[in-house]
Amino acid sequence: MLRNGLEPWHLLVVLAVVILLFGSKKLPEMARGLGKSMRILKAETKALREEDGQAAGTPAAPADGKAQSTATEQPRQAVEPTVVTKATEPNGQQNKA
Repeated sequence: MLRNGLEPWHLLVVLAVVILLFGSKKLPEMARGLGKSMRILKAETKALREEDGQAAGTPAAPADGKAQSTATEQPRQAVEPTVVTKATEPNGQQNKA
């Protein structure tokens, strides 16, 4: 009964329904958003793997295959918070924007 669960014509029907639901103008926009989120996910998982490798005592190899020396890297500095104040009008009253 279900020898081939997903045949090529099934994919064409699904594609037609997606185009009808979202429209042809929204699809490239959605694909761009999906691509950006996939790149972010890939970068975050790579960073987590590197952190796990360093925490275990074995430096993780970079993606390009070149070894980096950790002795020349400088530790990251903490960023000082900035104080934000509201702008005042020339007559001394605060701007209510």
